[in-house]
Amino acid sequence: MKVLFGSIFFALLTGVCSISFAQTKPSAVQGKVLMDAGGPADAATVVLMQTVDSAIIKSSLVDKTGSYLLANIKPGSYLLLITQIGSSKTYAGPFSLVAGQTFTAPNVILKQISTQLKDVTVVGRKPYIQVKPGKVILNVQNSILADGNSAYEVLRQSPGVHVGGDRETLVITGRQPALITIDGKATNLTGDDLNSMLRSMQSSTIDQIEIISSGSAKYDASGGGIINIVLKKGKNIGTNGTVTAGAGVGKYAKGRAGIIFNNRTAKLNIFGNYTFDDNKTYRNIVNNRTIKYNDTLSNYDVVYNNTQKTQNHNLKFGADYSLSSKQTIGFLVSGIIRHDDFIKDNTLNISNQNKLDSVIIARSALGRSSSFLNYNINYNATLDKSGKSIAADVNYSTYNRHSNEYITNNFYTPQGNTYRDAQQLENLSPSNIHVWTSKIDYINPLGKDSRFETGVKYNHAQSDNNLIFGPKVNNTYVVDPNFSNRFLYKEIVSSGYVNYYNKTGKWDITAGLRAENTKSTGTTISQEDAAGDPSTKNYFNLFPQAQLSYSYTEKNLFTLSYNRGINRPTYQDINPFLYYTDPYDYRSGNKDLKPEYTNALQLSHTYNETYITTVYYNQTNDAYDFPIYRQNDTTKVNITERKNFGQIYIVGISFYVPVQITRWWSANFNLDVAHLRYKAYPVNGNYDKASQYITFNSTQNFAISSTIAAELSGQYESPTVYGVSQLKQTHWINAGISKQVFNKRGSIKLNVNDIFNTQRDRYSALYQNINLYGVDKKETRVIRLGFSYRFGKSTVKSAAKHDTGSADEQRRTNSN
Repeated sequence: MKVLFGSIFFALLTGVCSISFAQTKPSAVQGKVLMDAGGPADAATVVLMQTVDSAIIKSSLVDKTGSYLLANIKPGSYLLLITQIGSSKTYAGPFSLVAGQTFTAPNVILKQISTQLKDVTVVGRKPYIQVKPGKVILNVQNSILADGNSAYEVLRQSPGVHVGGDRETLVITGRQPALITIDGKATNLTGDDLNSMLRSMQSSTIDQIEIISSGSAKYDASGGGIINIVLKKGKNIGTNGTVTAGAGVGKYAKGRAGIIFNNRTAKLNIFGNYTFDDNKTYRNIVNNRTIKYNDTLSNYDVVYNNTQKTQNHNLKFGADYSLSSKQTIGFLVSGIIRHDDFIKDNTLNISNQNKLDSVIIARSALGRSSSFLNYNINYNATLDKSGKSIAADVNYSTYNRHSNEYITNNFYTPQGNTYRDAQQLENLSPSNIHVWTSKIDYINPLGKDSRFETGVKYNHAQSDNNLIFGPKVNNTYVVDPNFSNRFLYKEIVSSGYVNYYNKTGKWDITAGLRAENTKSTGTTISQEDAAGDPSTKNYFNLFPQAQLSYSYTEKNLFTLSYNRGINRPTYQDINPFLYYTDPYDYRSGNKDLKPEYTNALQLSHTYNETYITTVYYNQTNDAYDFPIYRQNDTTKVNITERKNFGQIYIVGISFYVPVQITRWWSANFNLDVAHLRYKAYPVNGNYDKASQYITFNSTQNFAISSTIAAELSGQYESPTVYGVSQLKQTHWINAGISKQVFNKRGSIKLNVNDIFNTQRDRYSALYQNINLYGVDKKETRVIRLGFSYRFGKSTVKSAAKHDTGSADEQRRTNSN
């Protein structure tokens, strides 16, 4: 298969590269800029920017009549930025420019600023948060609080993003896991491993984060929205880059250093980055379980303490080469090499009738090494003067992990005497995952205001997970067949899509359909059955998507969207291993787990391209992505697993309001109010629980001077229901200040996360015979000091963007 696909791709690449392209008349943009008093805006500056990333293409001064002309422009989607000293900054667009067209933009009216702030210069830049219908854009480099934080920490404190439940999954609207892409490419990780990768990714390497509540059919089908992390990539002619360094302290010290570099010529762009983290963190979990059986009340109370020391290498290297003015080929290699050392201390107090019966103290040392590497080859070409284009990608990802844990259980009476010999256990869990992804996309403009898109994608994933667990007998570790297993999994997802875009008068229409066929085989191999027990699934799905926008007036835009999505189980979820936590607590996979499906409907109103109100409704069937507890009252053993529990209904409304309070103080406010309902299928009992959910966050920005800025942010999440668990409220406040140095090429940033140390997860569950309560507190209050310096040229020319399309697999390749 690899040889066959490689041959097909090479033939395609060779054929497309041989296409000769006709020359056509260059395009241009023209128009007028006037003052609100009616006269021409003499000496105003007009800047042409790409819509997709705001990269500056060309600029021009307005003449004495207020006119301007931007010539020799390539076809594409653009914005205009108009500035003038003493006037407010104004944007126009977006608009599409086709080959050979001279586009006349509507007149732009500049508003004169009547008052000036004494001794303070406000520097124009993109705001940290930009909100559009269906999308939130985080300009990470413009946030003081993001400096020194990981991608995970930036995301979990972002508007519209929530952290869901026991696996700390990032979710957007509807409480389903978000589809996370990096430059449009899959990481092929999920669960703990995806979170580890996001925690290993420094904010200094990130340009933007796009939070998309409803993606088109071009994206992998997802009912939980899309989070696309756009990494920094050289936009400048010549050699340039940024060096960063920082240190922090919470309970333990932390350090980081990195470099981002770029060398661009007319045809070749070479880019990359490297960061190193040395981080030590602390975590405390308290979990109390109450069991009433045969008129006896038992309590199993756990106090768990963990320190984790991580050394992490995050690297990326790539190149883009222009074969011609209309053809580009590129490659990209990225990866994370990580080592973690855990020291765990787990104390279990067992009481009967409120009287301490025994104590089990487990101490363990866990060493874990992992490497994630991703290889990508991409090709993009414009096929003719109408704008027809084709893009092809081949992607290969490999993930390898070695995890060795040695546990010692000590058993004590209430008086502190041992009542049995210590138990020593070995827990080894190596994992190997390989994913091949390929895709081809084709775009055909049908006219000035419409286009057709189509594409196909093929994804082949294989995982080999091994679990070796057993006690030490006569100084030799013996494999316990009840807990040791090997699970082989293969999955092939073949998909294709069509999209149609059209603009007619005040209406914008987007409609698409994605088809996906999934074939998977999971094989469990044990000591008793070396041949294994295969389980095969084969299912086909259609995923429609539609979006309709209507410009009621110049300042009022209404958007209605619908999409159907799927959330496939992670490889860990379907792996039938029984994972050891302590003698009375285990986790288990479920090989019979099926995907969950979500139908999502949204209606939004945007006023003056600034204030956005969104009403949404989500329904999820075969919902499984939350923990279910299975307790044996006789043995007191609890097993946590996933199962297709039932349905989730969510209806809500959200508001986004940015406010310019003074010339030097701006703020944004985001409020999300929802009603959630979890209803079990009859086989899972009569569970039917509803709850409100409120989240509110705000970011305040202060321009103290031309070189000093400050930032303050906070978030509140109300109590709510999560599956069979009830979550308590949580809240936190962050603050930071920055100073530009070395002629604004360098910056020093000081920030404090969770100033009052209030961020923690508190949960309880009353379901069937389960009665438990827990508190999970991580090291969240951290003070960080960071320094960055930009070197090299700073002209602007945007780099190509690539979307390799292996999007859902990134969420699913978890091993533990």
